[in-house]
Amino acid sequence: MKYKLTEESIEVAGRKLYRIQALIDFADIVKGDLGGWIESDNNLSQTGDAWVYDDAWVYGTAQVYDAARVFENARVFGAALVFGAARVSGTARVFGAARVYDEAHVYDAAHVFENARVSGTAHVFENARVYGAARVSGAARVFGAALVFGAARVSGTARVFGAARVYDEAHVYDAAHVFENARVSGTAHVFENARVYGAARVSGAARVFGAALVFGAARVSGAADAEAAELKSPEGKGE
Repeated sequence: MKYKLTEESIEVAGRKLYRIQALIDFADIVKGDLGGWIESDNNLSQTGDAWVYDDAWVYGTAQVYDAARVFENARVFGAALVFGAARVSGTARVFGAARVYDEAHVYDAAHVFENARVSGTAHVFENARVYGAARVSGAARVFGAALVFGAARVSGTARVFGAARVYDEAHVYDAAHVFENARVSGTAHVFENARVYGAARVSGAARVFGAALVFGAARVSGAADAEAAELKSPEGKGE
């Protein structure tokens, strides 16, 4: 055993959580170090380098294992899994049946929940929300007040931020950026070095790629392709 539950406890949503204490040296932990709070030893593996630090909570049937770490005031609960070398910190929440793994990091006030997956070296932070059956992977970044949900995917080195929404079965990948109040939905793909921003909407089976810019109140829908184009609102005479 690498840790024990101490007698120090707190009540959380009708559950009793116990502070943990290390019984051996491992990773950056020294025997005797106090950690965060868990409901039972089912929440934190007794093998590997996984640890719950500071005032973080892990409870319900949630599990933290491998070399994963939960820090600061983060909360992992429900049936969520955090594993590999993943990190959850700040006031982030990972819950439902969500999975955060590989070297992914969820932090600040971000939430990952329902059946969402965050993997690779992806970061979800600030006030972003990833939920439904959404996937954020590779070296992607989702931040600001962005929402990624439904069966949407964000991968590669893509960025989704501001108040942007990516949902349905849309896919944003490669080095594409979707930001401000833009929406990407349907089965649309935004990829390569494309930028979708302002109040732009990309929907249906549309493809926006190359060095394309879609902004203002522009709309790309149906099976349209926009490659290396500049599409903006009608007022800007760019459509």
